[in-house]
Amino acid sequence: MRGPHNIWRLIRTGATLERTGAMHVVLEAMNAPPRLRLAARVLAWPFKWLGVKGDASLPPATRALTALGPAYIKFGQILSTRPDVVGEDLADQLRYLQDKLPPFPTVIAKRMIEEELSLKIDAVFSDFSEPVAAASIAQVHRARLAEDGRDVAVKVLRPGIERAFRRDIDAFYLAAALIELLSPASRRLRPREVIAHFEGVVMGELDLRLEASAASEFAANTEKDEGFRVPEPVWPLSARQVLTITWAEGVPIGDNAALDAAQQDRVALGERVLRLFLSHALRDGYFHADMHQGNMKVAANGDIIAFDFGIMGRIDEYTRRVYAEILYGFIRKDYHRVAEVHFEAGYVPADRNVDEFARALRVVGEPIFGMDASRISMARLLAYLFEVTERFGMQTRTELILLQRTMVVVEGVARSLHPHINIWQVARPTVEGYIRQNVGPGAVARDLARTARVLARFGPRLPRLVEAQLIRQSSPPPVPPVPRQLRPLVWMLLGAGIALVGVWTGAHL
Repeated sequence: MRGPHNIWRLIRTGATLERTGAMHVVLEAMNAPPRLRLAARVLAWPFKWLGVKGDASLPPATRALTALGPAYIKFGQILSTRPDVVGEDLADQLRYLQDKLPPFPTVIAKRMIEEELSLKIDAVFSDFSEPVAAASIAQVHRARLAEDGRDVAVKVLRPGIERAFRRDIDAFYLAAALIELLSPASRRLRPREVIAHFEGVVMGELDLRLEASAASEFAANTEKDEGFRVPEPVWPLSARQVLTITWAEGVPIGDNAALDAAQQDRVALGERVLRLFLSHALRDGYFHADMHQGNMKVAANGDIIAFDFGIMGRIDEYTRRVYAEILYGFIRKDYHRVAEVHFEAGYVPADRNVDEFARALRVVGEPIFGMDASRISMARLLAYLFEVTERFGMQTRTELILLQRTMVVVEGVARSLHPHINIWQVARPTVEGYIRQNVGPGAVARDLARTARVLARFGPRLPRLVEAQLIRQSSPPPVPPVPRQLRPLVWMLLGAGIALVGVWTGAHL
């Protein structure tokens, strides 16, 4: 339930960060300004004793986030892919959050499976392991099907996870409301809409039937993608809290030492991860939106195997074209075209100056080109980009939040494999290919053909629709209803009029 009582959770968040020592670690790693560091410490220190202790065996940041709950863990998972933002040491600590969290007892998992599927474990599986991975929402067991001997992964939601997520999200809503209240300038970023979007994504992740459907659709879309595989769901053994999917054998993509020992080409893997994501987003409009290191493996033949399809992103065709033109403009250093696309799509208010916006975008883009990616500070780049968007009154596009966030995560994964990767050079062939096929005369012809098909489908109804519209336009406008507040006055005037007519009639008889 949302309300002021969630202030307690926000206070406890700051207190936990202070008590575990994470406050100093996070602010230091993100190179926060001295004034911000002082304000954070001063506000959190009096409440330090209210913070959760957490697991003292874990590093401070990991200890704090695991103690605070699943929504905070999700945030930590994102940061774990960005050593350029939080530093190598903190990123390594946070990778623990991807699939190494404490599991819940196997006996509880078995009981949940039997209740969900109305089947006995021993009748379905000839072998069922202890947890092989545990993350913020669920844990995974390796099992063998009694029927055909196939190895499968059985994913089971954590008990009470939905209630825990709702509690965290309610506190986030309060935080967003307070931010809007205390900082009117932040309203253009629409914090509450951002939280609402996050809530929708997370609640969808808590129904494993939807994940099975996503895996099936994603597998069909990517069937012909070279060097990429998606496990298949086992539908009869999947339900709301249980997902059974074919086992994926491989080396975790975040384990560079193991990849080197297996003689895998990390440079090629890093480039492939980035190109695959762009291809799925632009070509299909349907992409894996949680592509951190814990959700990918590398098979012995070098194929990238993706799993955990709880968060998937979908963007319509128009947005894909806008996104591709923006990327293409940056790649070609055509900042004026990038600015025009922002104005054409309505991302920047029409009363702003397109030339000034293009000049500001050049300052964002130029440092990227011709520079070793390891020397680019993404933290400073994002900070400047935020200044630009604020200056030109851009509002947060909630439909692009997941795409933007995933792009950040994927770039982080690619950079962990190949520290000197230049994302623009790698992205260029994929984006140019999409532009050739979807922007230009050929695309216009396809759009017109699609429009003609839609009109043909409504052809039999068009005469009646036109006739109804013409009749509506030719008929007099309806008399608007009298407002409720004026009805007594209207009745009084009507009564007075009737009385006057009666008096006049009697006088002339």
